[in-house]
Amino acid sequence: MDKDSTYQNIITSLDSLIGNNDRKYPLDDTGKMALICWAVKHHFPNLLFVGFYRVTETNLLTIGPYQGDVLACGTIPFGKGVCGVAAEKGETIIVDDVSEFPNYIACDSDTKSEIVVPVVRNGKVTAVLDVDSGEIGWFDITDNQSLESVIQKYLSD
Repeated sequence: MDKDSTYQNIITSLDSLIGNNDRKYPLDDTGKMALICWAVKHHFPNLLFVGFYRVTETNLLTIGPYQGDVLACGTIPFGKGVCGVAAEKGETIIVDDVSEFPNYIACDSDTKSEIVVPVVRNGKVTAVLDVDSGEIGWFDITDNQSLESVIQKYLSD
């Protein structure tokens, strides 16, 4: 199955699990983040890590819900590593080869490529979605657009 079809399946799964917040008891962001991580990791089982880092203090990201075999980094300052740079800039970053990224933070030595998508509310980054692959160059424009759409639909303004 190609990536476009897989992302459509992810959206279908999330629509049934999260809905459009019209439920009597809608999910909070933590619940939504947990389900997004599950859906992405479930549909792309080859990924090493799918997780959120939440802004918990000024310019500091703290681990939130995630799926993966490795323990993630606990905190990441803005501007450090791929997550910190994406949070600081407020834009999605794809890194084809993490060994070439300045200030890279290696939480898992098996990670070869990474995409980080910010969650923005009221013009401020409130979290980032971090997805790691064991293959160099695994992420592309399809991942960029699809993951941004997921974040926009379920977690952004």
